[in-house]
Amino acid sequence: MTPLILLPGMMCDVRLFTPQIDALSGKYPILSAPIGGQDTMQALAAEVLAYAPDRFAMAGLSMGGIVAMEILRQAPDRVAGLALMDTNPLAELDEVKARRGPQINAVERGNLRKVMAEEMKPNYLTDGPRRDAILGLCMDMAMDLGPDVFINQSKALRDRPEQSNTLRDFTGAALVLCGRDDALCPVSRHELMHELMPQSRLEIIENAGHLPTLEQPQQTTAALTCWLETI
Repeated sequence: MTPLILLPGMMCDVRLFTPQIDALSGKYPILSAPIGGQDTMQALAAEVLAYAPDRFAMAGLSMGGIVAMEILRQAPDRVAGLALMDTNPLAELDEVKARRGPQINAVERGNLRKVMAEEMKPNYLTDGPRRDAILGLCMDMAMDLGPDVFINQSKALRDRPEQSNTLRDFTGAALVLCGRDDALCPVSRHELMHELMPQSRLEIIENAGHLPTLEQPQQTTAALTCWLETI
């Protein structure tokens, strides 16, 4: 059975995938990779590859998807399947880059909670009955990871390479998934990735924003299960 590596988004940990792990762990060997110990996308990917099995599938959400694309660029022969969720294959826009410096400075001054609450968390989710609980979990994950991880991840995202050619060259089993209401990584980005990987399956999850693994866990798990069965 092909091992599955889960790559969480910025300032998230394995708790981002709790519903999927609960549903899939009996069928698939599952590993979760922390992605905060380096400050470039290339080094983060190399760190995952250093402990990953010889061949694996990987599912990454948001920043985790960006790391997954860099892993694929560095070691395409090791990747049996690729699931990209609520992510972006393009380099960071200048207006987003411009916000990174002030955010890093604020976090260095001890204001991680304030930055997460005011500038990041409000962009994550659509409206729904579990919104407050999920936002609370997001804050718990961020505070547990701490300011050093925030700074490393911010720099890695700011300086990341464009990965369209990486996706265009991949011919393996692929899933492209996002929440319909994702304001950070909109549906159009996922349609682009689907076009770059015409063999991929495109899944748009209704009533979900940037974190469908938690907002609509059953639908997301079902899509991941279908993808895993093709590997």
